[in-house]
Amino acid sequence: MTSSILIIYTGGTIGMKEDPVEGTLKPFDFSQIMEEVPELGKFGVQIHAHTFDPLIDSSDVEPSLWISLAQLIRDRYEEFDGFVILHGTDTMAYSASALSFMLEGLTKPVIFTGSQLPIGVPRTDGKENLISAVEIAAAKDAEGHARVPEVCIFFDSRLLRGNRSTKFSAEAFNAFASPNCPPLAEAGIRIRYNTELIRKPVYWDAQLRVQSKLDTRVSILKVHPGMTAQVMRSVVSDPLTRACILETYGSGNALSKPWFLDILQEAEHEGKILLNVTQCPSGTVNMDLYATGATLKRAGVLSGADITTEAALGKLFSLMGRSDDNARVKTMLEKNLCGEITK
Repeated sequence: MTSSILIIYTGGTIGMKEDPVEGTLKPFDFSQIMEEVPELGKFGVQIHAHTFDPLIDSSDVEPSLWISLAQLIRDRYEEFDGFVILHGTDTMAYSASALSFMLEGLTKPVIFTGSQLPIGVPRTDGKENLISAVEIAAAKDAEGHARVPEVCIFFDSRLLRGNRSTKFSAEAFNAFASPNCPPLAEAGIRIRYNTELIRKPVYWDAQLRVQSKLDTRVSILKVHPGMTAQVMRSVVSDPLTRACILETYGSGNALSKPWFLDILQEAEHEGKILLNVTQCPSGTVNMDLYATGATLKRAGVLSGADITTEAALGKLFSLMGRSDDNARVKTMLEKNLCGEITK
């Protein structure tokens, strides 16, 4: 049976081509995608396109876009076997992470991709990224189930779990990295799937549920030398902040100064959610390893293990949107919900 794929263009570099009259880059009409990328016709896949209006620059992405994407996928879920989302690269990892928590009971691929060069210019990486993303989104196993029923990012021949990805380079074609989780698939002469890494649903006939209520009262504090109590307090103790992600050194270490710990303890006593995420691209938080980490643990800071900042943000938005009970959110925060941490 022929697979059907919905390509969703939100904006970003990949959808641009040069205007022959003005010589400027402008978005092209994705309803004509087969004319722009005729190679897609060789897969025997039915392809439809949906373009957001207005288009959204990656730097202007807000949670409202994630809600719109999730609801669009829900509304068209029965029509298509997979979804390919074309998105600007700057915030792609944030969007892919958020949707991984918002789309509950997912049994079909949702593949984000984009490009560093517009699809309408020579040497573009956009065509290869789009072609492979469509092929993966349409792929099924011997039982007719999706090969990769996850939210992912495909970029430069590698399929990465969305909530394990981070933008690594502003210029290279291999723009994304997933240091703590190997690729779910790699595209060479053929696409090689790392089947043992791919998460499968408990029930293939599960109904998709969209978690569209998000609570965005989250701040991020990057611990750094010379940080002052005033700066920290303004970030952590703001009355509008419900949760704070602490980007710490190494395996989860931070300042041992009394004022630093006092502010954390005050925030914890106020019921705020404090999550420890390492600044290192690779590795995990271990607050039992060094004295400073153990001190943070005693102050009520939770371990984010090897979660990325992007995934931590999306996870907090989603969990806090589901519950006003911070104790319940804290319990769920340390669980591996959709492959975002190594357990």
